Parts: sequence; C-alpha cells; structure tokens
Amino acid sequence: MKRMTLGQHFSELRKRILWTLGLFGVALIAGWYISPWLQEFLTAPLFKVWPDGALLYNGIADGLMIRFSLAVLFGLFITIPFALWQLWAFVAPGLHKKEQNMLWPILIVSPVLFLIGVGFAFYVLFPFVFGFFIELNQSSPVPTVILPAAKDYLAFAIGLLKVFGIAFQLPLVLVLLNRMGILSHERAVKMRRYAIVLIIIVAAVLTPPDVVSQILLALPMWGLFEISLLFMNDKRK
Repeated sequence: MKRMTLGQHFSELRKRILWTLGLFGVALIAGWYISPWLQEFLTAPLFKVWPDGALLYNGIADGLMIRFSLAVLFGLFITIPFALWQLWAFVAPGLHKKEQNMLWPILIVSPVLFLIGVGFAFYVLFPFVFGFFIELNQSSPVPTVILPAAKDYLAFAIGLLKVFGIAFQLPLVLVLLNRMGILSHERAVKMRRYAIVLIIIVAAVLTPPDVVSQILLALPMWGLFEISLLFMNDKRK
C-alpha cells in the first residue's frame, strides 16, 4: 500500500473531522424538532408511577434550555458512533493485524453494552426509583406539594442513564485487559471477592442514596463480572 505524506494525513484527518461536524450539525437540527418527543419519552417513567404529577418550569427560559440541551444530547448520540468509526478508519491502516483484530470489536461491542445499560436503567431501575421517591414524599408527616423542576428531573434521569451505560462497559474492560496480558482468568477469579466489594462501593457512589437503585446497579455489574470470566483466557500472554 502506498505510504501517505504528513500533509496527506492532515488532509484526510481534516476531511473526517468536517464530515463528523457536518453530521453533528444535521443531527442537532433534527434534535431540535425531536426534543419534545424525547422529553415526553424521558418523563414517561415518572408519570407512569405518578399519573397526577407535574413538572415545574421555574424560569422563563427553561423551555428553550431544555429543548436545546435535548437537541445537543440527540446530536451527540447520533454523532459519537460515527466519530469513533471515522477515528478507526483513520488509524486502522497504521496498525498491525493483531492490533486491528483486538480493537475493531470494541467499536461494535461498546455501543451495544452502553445501550443495554441505558435500557436496563430506563425500563427496570426508573420505575423502582421514581416510585420510591414519590411514595416517600407523599408519606411525609407534614403537608407537602411535590413539584420537581423539569431541568432537575431531566438532569437526574440522563445522569442515571449515563452511569448505567458506562457501568455496563465492565465486561469489555476486563476482557480487553485479559487479551492484553494484564489480567489473567485465574487472577480475576481470585479477585472476585474484592471485585464484589468494589462494585458495591461504586454502586453506592454513582446512584441516588437509596438501597433499591444501589442494588439494581450492583447486581447487574456483578453478573457482568461473572460473564466476563467466561470470555477470558486462562494463560497470560
């Protein structure tokens, strides 16, 4: 294969960056029109356990800021996989075959695990967490008016989705460390008890201060750790 000059490399990188920015611009515009549906989708778990509830817009620009932030979120969601693929296409020709075989599955497996984590949080965790908070607030011994701010709710919900999406990358990280010869299967098995303790600590730190959400993050992470062991080699490289 013909070697490229430094100028050609910069030209190709510039082209890929412009393509990525162009896609982000298009996705951002599309996200502006999709954001009302996206807001309705993200608030559905709350109103499912709180049918008579309402969210507060406590600032005159709240509607604008929420719509713009959701549009940006949609733009990033669409653009990041494309950007990672462009990065892979740029660096792959300079990698050895072994390195390519190790890295390209990450581009496929990582987004899939992220979506699984997000889906688990949205469909399993949210009903428990929101139901717990609403019931706790409604059982207050003093008269209360529950009126959470729309911005705070969306920040909380999106934050939890990100946490679970990232947490579900655990198998990928462990298997990658194993393939690189850093972590053997035998050593990972011996570290199981410490891993479980670490998982519990991480779940306590990353989730709201209630036992339900902490358990609902810790148990899947433990399960993912055990699944990771099935894909790890026995011998160190």
